[in-house]
Amino acid sequence: MGTNTSPHGYGHLGLMSLLALSSLLVGALCRELASTHHTIEVNSLLPSASCKTSSSKAASGNAAWLKVVHKHGPCAAGGQQPTHVDILREDQKRVETINSRLVPASLVGPNRVRQSAANIPAKSGRTVGSGNYVVTVGLGTPKRDLTLIFDTGSDITWTQCKPCVKYCYQQREPIFDSSTSTSYINVSCTSASCSQLATATGNSPGCSSSSTCVYGIQYGDQSYSVGFFAKEKLILTPTDAFDGFMFGCGQNNRGLFGGAAGLLGLGRNTLSIVEQTAVKYGRYFSYCLPSSTASTGHLTFGKSYSAATATALKFTPLSTLSQSGTFYGITIQAIYVGGQMLSIPPSTFSNAPAIIDSGTVISRLPPTAYAALRDAFKQKMTKYPTAPALSILDTCYDFSNYTAVDIPKVGLSFAGAVYVDLPWVGIMYPASASRVCLAFAANADDRDVLIYGNVQQLKFEVVYDVGAMRLGFGPGGCA
Repeated sequence: MGTNTSPHGYGHLGLMSLLALSSLLVGALCRELASTHHTIEVNSLLPSASCKTSSSKAASGNAAWLKVVHKHGPCAAGGQQPTHVDILREDQKRVETINSRLVPASLVGPNRVRQSAANIPAKSGRTVGSGNYVVTVGLGTPKRDLTLIFDTGSDITWTQCKPCVKYCYQQREPIFDSSTSTSYINVSCTSASCSQLATATGNSPGCSSSSTCVYGIQYGDQSYSVGFFAKEKLILTPTDAFDGFMFGCGQNNRGLFGGAAGLLGLGRNTLSIVEQTAVKYGRYFSYCLPSSTASTGHLTFGKSYSAATATALKFTPLSTLSQSGTFYGITIQAIYVGGQMLSIPPSTFSNAPAIIDSGTVISRLPPTAYAALRDAFKQKMTKYPTAPALSILDTCYDFSNYTAVDIPKVGLSFAGAVYVDLPWVGIMYPASASRVCLAFAANADDRDVLIYGNVQQLKFEVVYDVGAMRLGFGPGGCA
């Protein structure tokens, strides 16, 4: 029997074999691409104009769960969204303040003057900037709900208070009125807790004419809060309340707080909420920052996360920074692009202090490390047109003529053999479809503070086990 042939001389069986081989090759290439790249639908780059609230998570055991939203997003009804240039400019001010606190003056070379010198007030305080994410807590008797920015780089908790003796900025909720609360108590100037303000705020406490302790905090962006130091009932959940919680009752407050009523300090000082709730929660908290301004995450005090997250959690040691009792020190050892470790001298990471910070937006790397990351990333993105730099972000692309794009994966290796594979939202900062930038920036000097910012923390369950001095990362902690 004759054999039918194709126009190219292949028999049906040969053609089928070639098709099968092609299919295998395509499959292998797709698998290889998936292991080294993220595929992004371009129409998903920008957040929705409406809030996409994820399902609530019930806390278990000795834990309290609070919903986290972005202070300028639709989930917080935050009003007008600042421009990306504004966001990155304020971010840079925060970074400059962190460097002024953590890098010894002796390491600032004679030919390099810090930009912060002209911008930061003489008393910059122990806290820096105001962060991006907010939670709602209750304060007083009867309870008043207040939206507060939470910040791992700050220690003291404060809110605006009537009668606003000098000035209060506009906030979403009514301003807290301490005169209507039966559980409010002023702290005396002579109390030990008043003297602790010096380390928590960087400013010596004052004393009012009524012998009430007076606190003052000034931030890197020149925002500030000044008022009475007091004790009040703090309510985190219907079942978790804390009598005698020490906080600042602000009577003179100015700054870029996005309509929030104040700030919740998650630092390591004895006056932080982490320490003041340590008996119940064991100095253990976690959060998951939502992937966009239009979605939600959570802040949890105590141990409470899913079995899947618990299984995936990987812990790296926290380190203590001698220059600060506030920040959480970390150790980064290597960076990967497209599955390949970059050739960066280990001393690049060991010669600079490093922290994780919920309030810094863009991660800052030593210039040597950033140059290696940027160059490797560019090599794998040559098929896409470039776009102009956006403030501190110098590696940008125009995706406006694409429905989907492939970007190389980026991962970081931490001490303790912990590898963090970033989702695409932790790699790219989208200003628009025509301007999507690599979400890392270089410091001015290799000795400046390496900061692991909040963009690189998006969607992870980030666990602070302060008692055991370790930091955990669990992928997929929220949407």
